[in-house]
Amino acid sequence: MKSIPDLLPEHLRATLGQRVDLIDTPALVIDLDAMERNIQRMAEFAHKHQVRWRPHAKLHKSSEIALRLERAGARGHCVQKVSEAEALAAGGVVNLYISNQVLGATKLLRAARLAAQLAARGGRLAVAVDSDEGVARLAEAMRVAGSDAGINVFVEIDVGQGRCGVAPGPAALALAQTVATQPRLQFAGLQAYHGGAQHLRTAVDRRQAIARAVQAVADTRALIESAGLPVPLVTGSGTGTLVHEAASGVYGELQPGSFLFMDADYSRNERESAQPQFEHALFVKTQVISVREGSHAVCDAGHKSHAIDSGMPLVWGLPPELALRYANGGDEHGILYHAGPQSRLPALGRMLWLVPGHCDPTVNLHDHLIGVRGGLLNGVVERIIRVDARGALT
Repeated sequence: MKSIPDLLPEHLRATLGQRVDLIDTPALVIDLDAMERNIQRMAEFAHKHQVRWRPHAKLHKSSEIALRLERAGARGHCVQKVSEAEALAAGGVVNLYISNQVLGATKLLRAARLAAQLAARGGRLAVAVDSDEGVARLAEAMRVAGSDAGINVFVEIDVGQGRCGVAPGPAALALAQTVATQPRLQFAGLQAYHGGAQHLRTAVDRRQAIARAVQAVADTRALIESAGLPVPLVTGSGTGTLVHEAASGVYGELQPGSFLFMDADYSRNERESAQPQFEHALFVKTQVISVREGSHAVCDAGHKSHAIDSGMPLVWGLPPELALRYANGGDEHGILYHAGPQSRLPALGRMLWLVPGHCDPTVNLHDHLIGVRGGLLNGVVERIIRVDARGALT
């Protein structure tokens, strides 16, 4: 059986052990030292606040990275799709939570079979629900699959995102009671994630949004427990607001993902004083391929190599006199302009580093992540990490 390096494309295999400047472009690169510092800070934060952390693997989509996070103390992983769960399970991850609604019959049957496979390996699968129909369909899929392994079910409540989730209060109680009547389903608690609050720019706005969410969760939990049904866990939160959920006394588990890499959009947030100092660790390496003096330069990283739904990438690590602004040049190109009156255009052939606007969909554009040890200037390629769940949309 061939080893992972043997299965890599030749141009990637040839970079192992080589200097960072020999990486071909465009390429998605992890600063391994920065990533590991982010992991350590997250683990220390969770330990300090006595909360579990279940990182969101839709960020990195890699079983290798997921297992590394678990070795640091993570309690399993969140995903958004059944196919993401299947891909990570194939790579050895056994505690997975699909923190999303699953309604299609084919998807549900796959989830039921995966639940049995994970249970046989000492793990567990969990799924979120927000409707009686979703509960009924999940229970039926478990029956058809013929598995008594069981599956954990979180009732999702809408705490401000305005997306999935039942209303807090009586509707959530009724749904939790419905889950509890199904013999192959275990009511595991409440899913309460306020995605819209993660990128509110000011600390005050984020604090206020999560205060409202925490109150809704606390009231809902009290209502369910007053009806005689224990609520084992409240799970949710993200990188932008985790300081508030961790301090709430209501959330027992955090689901941050972006802390691992930190994209350009998160860098626009006002930082909370209590938040760990997470660093940028994911970069697109690009090369200047054309220069029009006095006007602009062009690099070879267009939006096929990085997502632009949260804005353009930052050009990273340049001194003030060389500061550049990235503008959309289409599929294959980025346009680079002077960022200030004193800045100069880069030379033809110059290698540059971009911080993607949004990490998650950027990773999904690549088959591999190139792990560099020793920094972006003088580091060497230590490993190539496969994006196992690339394109896992179902």
